[in-house]
Amino acid sequence: MNIRPAPTLYSSPPSVGDDPRWARIVARDKSADGQFWYSVSTTGIYCRPSCPSRTANPKNVALHDTLESARTTGFRPCRRCNPDGPSLECENAALIAKACRIIEESEEEPSLEELAATVDRSPSYFHRMFKTSTGLTPKAYATGHRAKKVREGLDTGTSVTEAMYDAGFNSSGRFYEKSTGMLGMTPTQYREGGANEEIKFAIGQSYLGAILVASSTKGVASILLGDDPDELVRDLQDRFPKARLIGMDREYEALIARVCGFVENPTVGLDLPLDVRGTAFQRRVWQILQEIPVGARVSYSEIARRIGSPSATRAVAGACAANTIAVAIPCHRVVRNDGALSGYAWGVDRKRALLDREASQTA
Repeated sequence: MNIRPAPTLYSSPPSVGDDPRWARIVARDKSADGQFWYSVSTTGIYCRPSCPSRTANPKNVALHDTLESARTTGFRPCRRCNPDGPSLECENAALIAKACRIIEESEEEPSLEELAATVDRSPSYFHRMFKTSTGLTPKAYATGHRAKKVREGLDTGTSVTEAMYDAGFNSSGRFYEKSTGMLGMTPTQYREGGANEEIKFAIGQSYLGAILVASSTKGVASILLGDDPDELVRDLQDRFPKARLIGMDREYEALIARVCGFVENPTVGLDLPLDVRGTAFQRRVWQILQEIPVGARVSYSEIARRIGSPSATRAVAGACAANTIAVAIPCHRVVRNDGALSGYAWGVDRKRALLDREASQTA
């Protein structure tokens, strides 16, 4: 009796498409760069995971744990993603840092063309690259830096004229034309801690506790939340140390009632003139926040995407933390990517209470 040997079973090698790393290649995941590389047999190149080239057929792809392994294929490095050197993102970050130093060290604001030439990029490409990296256009960055220098000069007791020239303004007319927008008040008032500026304020009560609303002649400058009304007044005094604080009068009662009414019933809306004081970037973030509808929740990364700066998530979080006009600029509607609640200037419990009430009224 002849016994035939059992046939040998061969298992096919695992498909690249089934490897979890392939999904990161398809997503062009920048965080995967440096962790592995891949080569494409049909093009004869090897790449980093974030390569912007057209996605290859996984049947033609090999994955490599090390750069040396990718090189042993004999293929050439991709010219688009430069797998042998720093990533395009790192190169661009270095170029933007160089451009920022040029802006900060220049006596006069350099033009877009001049900045682009220093980093060997076209003006249009440099403009997009700069905005993506910093969240601001080069001009807005220069304006913000000037404003910072003006504030620093006035804070250290420098005369208005000296602060003007130190910040790169060569014309008093141009300086005074822009100074109130930069500082939220005249330069003299800023240097003197808001001297002679009138700030009206009132305190109301809601389910969130005490609410302080303060206004300048331009509009609402602060809405503060807390447990202790006296502590809120002290906070206001710290923000405007030399301003004349004027307590609630009959006309102002209507405003505090509107704010408290909105907190209790957010669906009624709150349309108030605001005196927004912040950097150019902060103002852009706060403007987007005011466009978030009642009951909605948006992530920090989504806000960064909406302002055209997807890599500025941390800066967006910083702008939310710097907001001093609660509920009217609804930073409480911004959450983490996974939906979890992050920090809130007036306490995470208040943030949760605001979101829960909005959700219940818009369900």
